[in-house]
Amino acid sequence: MIQQETDLEVADNTGAKRVRCFKVLGGARKRYAAVGEIIVCAVKEALPHGTVKKGDKVKAVVVRTKHYIKREDGSRLRFYDNSCVIIDDKSNPVGTRIFGPVAREVREKGFIKICSLAPEVI
Repeated sequence: MIQQETDLEVADNTGAKRVRCFKVLGGARKRYAAVGEIIVCAVKEALPHGTVKKGDKVKAVVVRTKHYIKREDGSRLRFYDNSCVIIDDKSNPVGTRIFGPVAREVREKGFIKICSLAPEVI
């Protein structure tokens, strides 16, 4: 459940450490983004020699949320933080590594490259 003004950690090695969501893609009245959905963010903190700089506007895919993810089998899954992975215009990750676990819903939404780079898919 990511909405406008939500701060997220960045789970890749692009150089960005923290981003702030300012638009949830998917329609004019779409308010919340769940795991596997695309958001538009502004970089708030970044490493000095990274690929992205502070103040850049980037697209990202939500890979972890603190809010529960309800699954078909009745189980619920939640993570310890809100995290995203920065992507380019062709929906490929900009970074070459992904840190931490990624939810299975990311693969179901079509981001197979992100799942293959992640150390664990839950």
